[in-house]
Amino acid sequence: MNYLSDLHTHTIVSGHAYTTLMENIDFCAKNGIKILGTSEHAPSMPGAPHYWYFGNLKVLPRIINDVIILRGCEGNILDVDGNIDLPEDAMRYLDYIIASFHEPVFHPKTKEENTMAILNVMDKYEKVEILGHLGNPNYNLDYDAIIKKAKEKNIMVEINNSSLSGSSRVGSDVNCEKIALLCKKYRTKVILTSDAHINSKIGNFTKGIELFEKIDMPEELIMNEPDKLIGHLKSKGRLIDLEY
Repeated sequence: MNYLSDLHTHTIVSGHAYTTLMENIDFCAKNGIKILGTSEHAPSMPGAPHYWYFGNLKVLPRIINDVIILRGCEGNILDVDGNIDLPEDAMRYLDYIIASFHEPVFHPKTKEENTMAILNVMDKYEKVEILGHLGNPNYNLDYDAIIKKAKEKNIMVEINNSSLSGSSRVGSDVNCEKIALLCKKYRTKVILTSDAHINSKIGNFTKGIELFEKIDMPEELIMNEPDKLIGHLKSKGRLIDLEY
């Protein structure tokens, strides 16, 4: 299978990453990555850009150096009601939102409260296309309820290579395997991501691929193949300006 799409990447704009958008694009062009999703942290994350940044992503060409550019955001879940720290006008030109917990923004709560926040965000925002790094052991979650809801809403569940490698959210590996097995059970779509904060990490899904091979994840559920990913997004009314 061709894992040639990476929708969770960051640039210096996020405040704690180390390459520019053009450096990320050039890396993709040189390494055969066909789709780059740029997904900076939303404004509540320390160091993140102002919400105007996301509202102006419309200026990005759809294709640069033969790489298809998707306009995303890693939105911070703010509360149990499932609110995200980005106003509706800033979401207008986004292709997708990754909904994630981050400790500086949402302090871990009870299992019921954490779970309700995830369930509510899926209902509240139609541009939430990916649930980010659910395996973080700091957040106790009802994975069964979340994965079933993601299936119902046709939302992808991220398998985050940074989490699995131990470079972020140490201890996520056991939870990620549980999540992946539930996605297989309920036939919920999954997507491999790098969560790259430097361009050399973009498209590195080594640990995620190992996990999928271990549990024999059905290929039809894995959304990194460019045609499949674009078909999924277009079926939901996204990318109407992309001729593909």
